[in-house]
Amino acid sequence: MDRVQGKVAFITGAARGQGRSHAIRLAEEGADIIAVDICHSLETVNYPLATSDDLKETAAAVEKLDRRVVAVEADVRDRSQLTEALERGIAELGKVDVVVAQAGIAGMKGKPPLQAWTDGVDTILLGTINAIQAALPHLPDGASIIATGSTAAYMNALPQMQLGTDPGGTAYMYAKRALSEYVHELARNLTPRMIRANVVHPTNCNTDMLHSEPMYQSFRPDLEHPTREDATPAFGVQQGFPIPWIEPVDISNMVLFLASDESRYVTGMQMRVDAGGYLKWYDFHK
Repeated sequence: MDRVQGKVAFITGAARGQGRSHAIRLAEEGADIIAVDICHSLETVNYPLATSDDLKETAAAVEKLDRRVVAVEADVRDRSQLTEALERGIAELGKVDVVVAQAGIAGMKGKPPLQAWTDGVDTILLGTINAIQAALPHLPDGASIIATGSTAAYMNALPQMQLGTDPGGTAYMYAKRALSEYVHELARNLTPRMIRANVVHPTNCNTDMLHSEPMYQSFRPDLEHPTREDATPAFGVQQGFPIPWIEPVDISNMVLFLASDESRYVTGMQMRVDAGGYLKWYDFHK
């Protein structure tokens, strides 16, 4: 119960889903939490985002584990907001040892289309960069940076669509690929201080993002208004294992490993938690 005892973790997208799961899992193992989320929806995202009450629930769950938490509403697209949120957390908790850049949206079929592209790239790619670079001046030697990618970063869906028909959807894939390269290059530059930087790539995960109408439509384009029951069998196409999705805690366990000293020599890695999805789509690469 003490794998990250005494550490402070800065987590974006912490109000629900994977972000909340990461906060709870790290708190279970002894970490204090700086939890950040935008806590309002975006017009270009066709499902509701987390709320202020959701962030309060995350904070209450951490406190129930007898850990300290600073919860702040901030937009990851705005580095000044993130910097202010982080510095508020550091002022109360004393430091930051771990960064978990989790915040993300899926803007499939979002309108206006190019605003959906902008919101997707700004949240996923720029938001990851903002969270990490806001934290860099405060990180001690031996710290850990963890970004959330996606198995979508490895997929080429362009042959299946006409160019420019869904900028919000393609923004997701592009931004996940781009943040992965960013973290790889960052890891190179952090090696002298033994600060490690890694990306975790989930497959379908049992969260509100997956269980939304635009995601159902992505997996069942043959139906005008597919339901969860319609989409669930199709979700299995992403994985090698015969399952439709994984649970948030499955990602949180990898985040915990990367946050802990158990991974002290693990850096620059693209850690897939994908139930064999990559194996299904790609041959071995030297």
